[in-house]
Amino acid sequence: MAMTNRQARPRKRRRFGPPFLVLLLLTAALVVSYRYWNDRPNQEHVAPDFGGLAKPVYYAGELLKPEAIGSGETLALPLPVVEKHLDPYIRYEADSQSVIITTTDRVVRMKTRELTAFLNDKPFSLQVPVEEKNKVTYVPVQALKDYYRFQLSESSDTGAVLLKKEGDAIQWAKVPANEKHPSRTVSLRSLPTVKAPIYSDLKQEQSVMLWGEEEGWYRAQTESGILGYVQKEDLILDRTETVPVQPETPAFDPGKPLGEKINLTWQQIWSTKPDLDKIGDMPGLNVISPQWLHLLDGEGTVTTKADLAYSKWAHDRGYRIWALFNNGFDPDRTSQALASYDTRIKVIKQLAAYAEMYQMQGINVDFENVYLKDKENFVQFLREMAPILHEQGLVVSVDITVKGGSEVYSKFLDRKALAEAADYLILMGYDEHWATSQTAGSVASLPWVEEGVSRILEEDGVPADKFILGVPFYTRIWTEETVDGKKKVSSKAYSMDYIQSLIKEKNLTPVMLDDIGQHYVEYKEDGKTMKIWIEDAVSMQKRMDIISKYDLAGVASWSRGMESANIWPLMQKALKVQP
Repeated sequence: MAMTNRQARPRKRRRFGPPFLVLLLLTAALVVSYRYWNDRPNQEHVAPDFGGLAKPVYYAGELLKPEAIGSGETLALPLPVVEKHLDPYIRYEADSQSVIITTTDRVVRMKTRELTAFLNDKPFSLQVPVEEKNKVTYVPVQALKDYYRFQLSESSDTGAVLLKKEGDAIQWAKVPANEKHPSRTVSLRSLPTVKAPIYSDLKQEQSVMLWGEEEGWYRAQTESGILGYVQKEDLILDRTETVPVQPETPAFDPGKPLGEKINLTWQQIWSTKPDLDKIGDMPGLNVISPQWLHLLDGEGTVTTKADLAYSKWAHDRGYRIWALFNNGFDPDRTSQALASYDTRIKVIKQLAAYAEMYQMQGINVDFENVYLKDKENFVQFLREMAPILHEQGLVVSVDITVKGGSEVYSKFLDRKALAEAADYLILMGYDEHWATSQTAGSVASLPWVEEGVSRILEEDGVPADKFILGVPFYTRIWTEETVDGKKKVSSKAYSMDYIQSLIKEKNLTPVMLDDIGQHYVEYKEDGKTMKIWIEDAVSMQKRMDIISKYDLAGVASWSRGMESANIWPLMQKALKVQP
């Protein structure tokens, strides 16, 4: 049976009705609405964040802590802020509740809650005292302005305090004027995003300080101290403010002879006064340092062996007197004396009185064997000493050692800070091998000396024109022997002339050790080996060459009476000191 072909019916096309169109329109509307609300800038205003502080202090856009106290004439800054941003050497002593400020020419002591302060140990009045609040010490701004170079502005609206220091360069920007919309403002926000709340509405022509930028935003601060973010497109760069640098106060002139280097020698003073008639000519010498002053106890008592006849003798020959002041090499006595302002100032006042009484021109501080814990106190002592002695025209020098070695020998010395406080540092460039060394060797080999000089210049930044090289006039004769099967080493110091007479007497022939920079000789005596690294004109010339190479301030020799006569003309010529 044949199949009948059926004609296919066309399919009907489905049509979307009104409900679908409505849904589509609603979806589009939601997308547009979401984007609108998502991109819309936040219009919420919140109070500026000052870190919860009522009296915030800012420097260069940084919030400092703790906060300030007071207002106007009673405004006071916390000591940690002063120490970090104005003076790392400002000092608070808890025992006496004193703030101590030292500058190149002033020592100021202010006690908490007292209106009488002391400037170079002379009383003066404060308008506002130092205060202590919540275990923080506060220093009145009125007092600080006399000693430090800074500007301070205080906002009457927010209470914020803005600190500026001389030499600071501050970039300002402002909101541009808009004539079509004169009331339009620019938002200062809490974070660099339009979704962040607003701290302040900046008016047209209003200026702000810029402290950086971040992804299209400026970190900006108003004159009232409000710190936040403004879109870069909303500001135009304005002026750059440079805080004026005040002229430097003329530095103290330590009395260095015009065109001359220092040529100092130390004079040992024992129980008896030196016989001045037996002291020969010392051509080229311009400073003599007798061992006159001694720290007697931890209470700050200073004793003296000074002698007016010696002063007259020295001055008649054109020598300045920088009396040596030592600590008896007693660490406990020294620690106690340095511990407080009261004992330190007691010492300083005695030094000043002795200097006037015995017609001195300077003080040479020789503190050795000092505990490491007294490192800062020793610097403070010099910072307090220098301004007061400078008032009398006195030069302050400090003896130092090469770097390295023990805490009490070397590590207690802050050479950089001492150089800032004193007029000169004198490197005791000897005792590489000292009296009780268990190994015989040179008192001061040339490489050891030069390394000592260069390290201090480079690592501590001590200026060459403040650096005096100390040299030995003495030589050690070393004795090596065997005692009870063990090697024993001992030594004794002798003058240059004695060594030369010994060489002649024993018909010895020294050899030159170029690597050491000295002549050397050894010989046998009673089964013992005697070794001598010789100090003479050759070794002294090499030391003078170091002074010339580094353009140091001069030389200091230990000690007068141990040199041979030919040393003085040699040093005079090398230093170009006037006769």
